[in-house]
Order: sequence, then structure tokens, then C-alpha cells
Amino acid sequence: MLKIELLAPAGNLEKLKVAVLYGADAVYIGGEAYSLRAMADNFDIEDMKEGLKFAHEHGAKVYVTVNIFAHNDDLKGMPTYIKTLNDIGVDAIIVSDPGVFSIVKEVAPDMEVHISTQANNTNYKTCEFWYKLGAKRIVLARELSLKEIKEIRKMAPKDLELEAFVHGAMCISYSGRCLLSNYMTYRDANRGACAHPCRYKYYLVEEKRPGQYFPVFEDERGTYILNSNDLCMIEHIPELVESGITSFKIEGRMKSSYYVATVVKAYRQAIDAYLEDKDNYKFNPKWLEEVSKASHREFSTGFYFGKPQRQIYSTSSYIRTHDVVGIVVDYDENSKVATIEQRNKIFKGDMVEILTPKGDNFTLTLEHMWNVDGEEIDSTPHPQMIYKIKTDKKLKPYDMLVKEKGDKDE
Repeated sequence: MLKIELLAPAGNLEKLKVAVLYGADAVYIGGEAYSLRAMADNFDIEDMKEGLKFAHEHGAKVYVTVNIFAHNDDLKGMPTYIKTLNDIGVDAIIVSDPGVFSIVKEVAPDMEVHISTQANNTNYKTCEFWYKLGAKRIVLARELSLKEIKEIRKMAPKDLELEAFVHGAMCISYSGRCLLSNYMTYRDANRGACAHPCRYKYYLVEEKRPGQYFPVFEDERGTYILNSNDLCMIEHIPELVESGITSFKIEGRMKSSYYVATVVKAYRQAIDAYLEDKDNYKFNPKWLEEVSKASHREFSTGFYFGKPQRQIYSTSSYIRTHDVVGIVVDYDENSKVATIEQRNKIFKGDMVEILTPKGDNFTLTLEHMWNVDGEEIDSTPHPQMIYKIKTDKKLKPYDMLVKEKGDKDE
């Protein structure tokens, strides 16, 4: 059976474990330096070691982003850092800067290197160029159509792997190379410190009418001429597989563990269903329903089917229909008591959905809850407090309690 890699984001150690348990074949993470998500929690070396151990024990790989566009000062300490990544067993490094690439080849010549989407990989000759230098994989630019990807697959070296984003936030700038953040806030997006100015409210000013602000498109929240829809390709798994992409990448190292769990599980089920029986494959609407529960903006298919007719949307608001209210820490089969870590407030008597890595989700009514002192409680008001519930349903660590928004006392 054709092997398609499902590649998930992991902004911290918990998200790494969630991604792996919910079906990711590999995760991509950032260290404390040289990554394009400086605002994510990210990993120190000890967390990386633990994450690597967990992933490898579960048959998954770990890729580390070193994908900044480096200035001279950024190169200080980089050879030592890359050698350390190699020594602890990182499976691949993701780079975009040719200088960083050369450092990797100098200090860790056997390290697998993936070329980031930031490097604007839009044609087969670019893929061939990097391949001849020793790259194992190309992360394709998000501006490519499926037709162009098929052409690249046909013309590029056969053993060069192709990776592409299939889900998550889209940057309004070409392949994510944005100068707006640096210009407006002195936070360089190309060095990991993006302030997301594309989400700000904007008005148009004509030079001969200073002080007069003309909305380009406005709703009650403002004008958002630089915003982009989120990408969602879960309804198009057959087209993605047949295009020649071998690694399906989910965006979102700064997203929640709940986002990682729901999106990874849905794509895992969809990919497996197609690969197991292509002739009788049928899209299951529940997969789209599940990815829609996690916080997102309005979905689109990006550039996959040609230039988008509507890629810019009119609000920067997220669509949030569900909240994760707890993550299972432990379950005692003798007492049938589950230990939960709180993530959002929940009340006794609430009905929750249990999101679990394998099989269908199910519902559970919280008839009784106790704190760590054994006292019965009516709610969980304290962030990340530990509480207990009783249920005959066997729960496992990293199962999640999910509550639909709109219930009492949100």
C-alpha cells in the first residue's frame, strides 16, 4: 500500500504526544532559536530528547525547523546547535536559507534536510537544484495548483520527497515571506517574530484627502483587506494522493492540543480509508464536521484548484464551536475513576464529548466531580486544576473532554 506521511505541528511536548497518539506519522517542532514560530512554546534540548523518545517508541519521526532567513548574528552558535540536533537523533532539519543549509552539510553531513516552503519552491528545476545539493525533501510553495504539483512530480528526481500543506492558516504574503510585521512593529516575520499585522483592521486613505478613511470592505468589526482564509483539503484526499505528494502537512504550531487532536484524527481516518480501498472510497462528512469543531477561520482550498476566486475574507474572527474542558491524565480501572486536568470551566451535570485517538467519539454526562482532596465539587473554576470523575467508560491518557459552546456560563 502507498505510504502517505501525515505530518503534524507540535508547539510543545504535550502537543507532540497528542499528535503522535492521534495518528501523525511525523511531527515538526521548533527549538528555542532559529525557528519561524518564536512565539510558540517551543522545545529546549531536554524536551526534544523526551519528545524524540516518545515519538520513536510509537514509530513516528521528529523534524526540527531551522528555517529563519539568517542575518550574520543569527549564525553565532548555529553549528553547535545543529550538531546537537544530530547527536540527539533528530530525524530531519527543515531549512530555507542556503547559508543554514551549508552549515548543516558541514557539521552534520548525514542529517536529512527538508527545504522549507519559505524557500519558494515553485518549479521542478528548483527541486532539482536542492536535490543535487543533498536535500531529501521539498516542502512545496502554497501557491501551487495540483496540476503544477503533478508536473513537478513527473519532472523532479524520483526519490525526492514532496511535502505540501493541506490544512491550516494561510499567509497573505508569497510563501509566507512577509515584511509587514518588521515594518510596522520591528518584529521580523522572517526570523520568527511575526506580529500578524495581516489580522489588523485597515482603511484606505487617498493622498489628497488626509484624515479621510475609506473602508475597502467593512463589517461591524472593521476592515480586513490582508486576511486569508484557512486551508482545508480533507474533502480532496484522492486528488492530493494522486498528485504525487507524499507528506501531507498540517499547519499550526501555535494552535491548541485540541486542534492538533481533531485535525490529525480526521485526516488520519480519511487518508487510511482512501488508501485501503480507492475504488470504493467515499468521503465521510463527519471528518469535515470534526475539523470544523477546532478553532479556525473560514475554509478554502487555497491554490490547489487554480487561482482562488475568494482567498481574502472579511473578518479576522475565529469560528469556535467547541472547547476542550479537560485532558485525561489517568484512569483507574478498579475504581472506574478518571483523573482530569482542567482546560476550560465545566459544571457538574454537563454533557461532554470524549475525543479519543481510536474509534468513534462518545458522550458522557458528568454526574459527579471531585477535587484532589476527595471533596465533591460543582464546577472546575481554576485553570489546569486536577479533578476526578467516575465513568464506566474506560478513558486513556490524552483522551479529551469536549463541550459545545453556548452552554451555561461560558
